[in-house]
Amino acid sequence: MSATVRAPQVPPAAAEDLPAPRRRRRRGRQVGWAFVAPFGALFAVVFLIPIGYAAYLSLFQDRLVGGRTFAGLGNYAKLMGDELFWDGAGRVVLFTAVQVPVMLTLAMALALALDSRRLRGERTLRVSIFLPYAVPAIVATLMWGFMLGIRYGLVRDLNDWLGWSLNPFQPGTTLISIGVMVTWAFTGYNMLIFYSVLRAVPHELYEAAAIDGAGQWRVIQAIKLPAMRGALVVTVIFSIIGTFQIFNEPQILPSLVANSGITTHYTPNLYAYHLAFTGSQQGYAAALALVMAAFTIAIAYAVQIRGMKRALDQ
Repeated sequence: MSATVRAPQVPPAAAEDLPAPRRRRRRGRQVGWAFVAPFGALFAVVFLIPIGYAAYLSLFQDRLVGGRTFAGLGNYAKLMGDELFWDGAGRVVLFTAVQVPVMLTLAMALALALDSRRLRGERTLRVSIFLPYAVPAIVATLMWGFMLGIRYGLVRDLNDWLGWSLNPFQPGTTLISIGVMVTWAFTGYNMLIFYSVLRAVPHELYEAAAIDGAGQWRVIQAIKLPAMRGALVVTVIFSIIGTFQIFNEPQILPSLVANSGITTHYTPNLYAYHLAFTGSQQGYAAALALVMAAFTIAIAYAVQIRGMKRALDQ
């Protein structure tokens, strides 16, 4: 019989036996993973796991008879034909299409005014414009509800004194009033982003423009507005995400104002909240939340790609 000859096994090279450059790369990767690990764990706990659980819940339906049953994609199919969902989604899209351009235009104008150095008390103005962003959303909603509501507050006193019948929170104007509240709260935040970009513009460009005889409007068109293009893309994305998530205002206002037209499906987030915590339809609410998240991501990604393409073309 012939014996089978086996090749001797070579043990894996220890870290000390590796060449110095490779050893440094391995050590660098280990250090990098050590720094990333805390964030990765937190990201998984507060983001990935909740999304996974919501996706799991969206596959089930809660019924009075039979309890929780597996529905597959039934919740998503039901959502596509839900008129209440589409009513709220359309309202949010309209709100975003009007409020975001108004807010960002105002923020850019304020940033340009502050950067012009022609305003007195620039620091005080900058802090005053940014200050509303520091007010918690719930507190801001309560404040505006007390001011604009006709039960009590400023508008009621004006109606009593002047004989008016002004009601900013009637069904036809409630969305406009919410837009005013959101614009007041976030204009300062976006203004600060634009102002920071303008402060980073090299002064040599302004000196060259002055030598060429360019006026203030020409400087704005040729230097300042192009410099803010990247910041504009970022603020548009953040604003779209924020407006699609609108919840605090329509949730709190009905307790402060009467006949506002705010229903349980006024916005998709409010609809999901009532489905989950009032209607005991957690699976349907999870499907709604995931669809809105996917829609928001798609819109934000489209804006980002379009903005980057324009920036590269320039």
